[in-house]
Amino acid sequence: MNVQEVRKLDAYLKRVFGNPRIRVVPRPKKDDSAEVYIGEEFIGVLFVDDEDDDRSFQFQMAILEEDLADVG
Repeated sequence: MNVQEVRKLDAYLKRVFGNPRIRVVPRPKKDDSAEVYIGEEFIGVLFVDDEDDDRSFQFQMAILEEDLADVG
């Protein structure tokens, strides 16, 4: 994932989720993924999918049961 892709993904996620605090950050020593944050809180990972010569991106976010404790 190059710098230009990270910038585009950052802008895309901010627009889609309507949240200017979302940040896409390159991962050290990894070129196939980037980390996603809201403010300082890590929320997930974006992975590059290059199968069939059709480049796309997968967003993976884990939701722990304890995260749901405050939700009615």
